[in-house]
Amino acid sequence: MASLALERAPAAALPLCFLRLAPAWGLLAALLLWRYGATVFASRWALPTVALVHVFTLGVLGNAILGSLLQFLPVVADVQPRMARRLGALVPVSYNLGLAGMVCGLLRWPAWLAPSGLLLASTLAFYSVSALAGLRFDGRQTVLRAGLALALLALLIAAVLGLVLAAALSGLISVPMAALADSHAAIGLLGGGLVLAGSVGSVVLPMFQGTAALPKHWLALWLAGLLCALVAGVALRLANVLDSMALLLAAPVAAFALAVLVLQARAPHRRNGTLVGFWRLGALALLAATMFSLFAARWPESRSAMVAGVLGIAVALPALVLGMLLEIAAFLGWLGLQGSRVRGHRLPSADALFPESRKARVLVLHVASAFALPVAAAWPGKLSVSLAALVLAAAYALTAFELLVLWQRTRRAARGMSIPDLPLAGGQSGAS
Repeated sequence: MASLALERAPAAALPLCFLRLAPAWGLLAALLLWRYGATVFASRWALPTVALVHVFTLGVLGNAILGSLLQFLPVVADVQPRMARRLGALVPVSYNLGLAGMVCGLLRWPAWLAPSGLLLASTLAFYSVSALAGLRFDGRQTVLRAGLALALLALLIAAVLGLVLAAALSGLISVPMAALADSHAAIGLLGGGLVLAGSVGSVVLPMFQGTAALPKHWLALWLAGLLCALVAGVALRLANVLDSMALLLAAPVAAFALAVLVLQARAPHRRNGTLVGFWRLGALALLAATMFSLFAARWPESRSAMVAGVLGIAVALPALVLGMLLEIAAFLGWLGLQGSRVRGHRLPSADALFPESRKARVLVLHVASAFALPVAAAWPGKLSVSLAALVLAAAYALTAFELLVLWQRTRRAARGMSIPDLPLAGGQSGAS
């Protein structure tokens, strides 16, 4: 099992720039759902739907993933992104500005789409290439690093395809929109998001959830299977041989979800109950999304495809990354205090900074949202959609509030030790 190399941890300020914004994008998703109502469930091609999808995938998931990776790569995988410190500080700003411009372009000002897409794709490309440049294969953690490399490559390819689609929506070029959009989504969500979840999960499950360690060859086989299914699915979809990639991709997605559930059920030393709950929610939602995707392939006229998309994009993947976000935020607070420790002062633990009971409240609201959103997608009436928007807003508002309380508690602990410049404000030495 991988160990933590705390001495390689980057300055906390940079990952926190990303992590702090993830709940804010979740609140925006709830606002868009309230504002546009059942329109977002009418068609996957409706511009409010496209905007809402990207608020989830790039706003919530993107900020949580990019911020978490900045901590995970050096501390667990011994990968130092080759990112100049000053340029690195601009990455969260340019990323979120590009996303905000793209959402505005989709909803109101189409002229913003192409330049915002260019800014967003360039930022993701810079991040991915910087992280890939720090990867090396020296015989240690080979499968983990291979999974991380595949995920980063998938994010890079998805960013390029996203830029092409933004140019097409702006009327600058003409492309086969349906096939390219399906390929963009599959590469980004499965090649990037799910491969990353599987790779990180091989560490997270035993280290933080107390499960048995996953054999390396199992992870390698799953990565190879998912990669083959993804490449074949995208190739066949772009060639118009397939109308849906669900039949090819269902098996590796279900395998990941079942592996999480089985490992959790057989955990010899279960710990971090809220993190376990978030990952269980994510795994169950992935299984349900897989089932509805198969239904949609068989009965395309049904609402199964919309329900599957909601389960995967708005429930399953956010549950996986938000569970880790809460753990990483507490760890960053503790690490900041540790880095400025004053002799004679006892440091609060990460659990004391962010008690399990407070994390559990966040989980409860996200579970409620996990029920409300698919119901609204299946029966998009005014009441069901409004209720889903309110529950979603409550879940992300509480997430943001608890993170704010955590950071205030960390600052109070720092003042108690007379630390003048807490690393959470950017004072810790080291560069990402």
